[in-house]
Amino acid sequence: MSPSSTKPAIQPGANPARVLRQFRVVFNAVKTHFRHVEQAAGVGGAQVWALSVIRDQPGIGVKELARYLDIKQSTASNLVRALLERDLVAATRDGTDRRTVSLHLLDAGAAVLAKAPGPFAGVLPDALGALDPATLARLEADLGRLIALLGADTDAATVPLAEL
Repeated sequence: MSPSSTKPAIQPGANPARVLRQFRVVFNAVKTHFRHVEQAAGVGGAQVWALSVIRDQPGIGVKELARYLDIKQSTASNLVRALLERDLVAATRDGTDRRTVSLHLLDAGAAVLAKAPGPFAGVLPDALGALDPATLARLEADLGRLIALLGADTDAATVPLAEL
């Protein structure tokens, strides 16, 4: 079903234009934050978030990093590769399974974090985390309905906002 094939009745007092403006405010807040992060730190927002996780969890692996950032493992691998190329993190192979790497923040990575404005995860995850559980559940359900009407590709859920 395409979004235009069935138009649900608009509830009294509801105004799609006002809601659209609210989405614009949210998107612009996210975009502005990531622009400030990149200008201040010299790396993108997703990289800053990854650096902060690696700092807070020394020895974390790529798989665990992906889970923590809620992104695909291949996306996390690409993030880590960029951080390694810039000498912001170090990867060591420990233990019997030489395929597994442990990530550690280097001094240059700590310097990037010192320059980056917070929150490191981004303003949207930070704001969502501040919502009470009932509001968050309502928002999740309502956005789920909107996503269904859009017929949106749910694989996009694993792409960091900083990369959109």
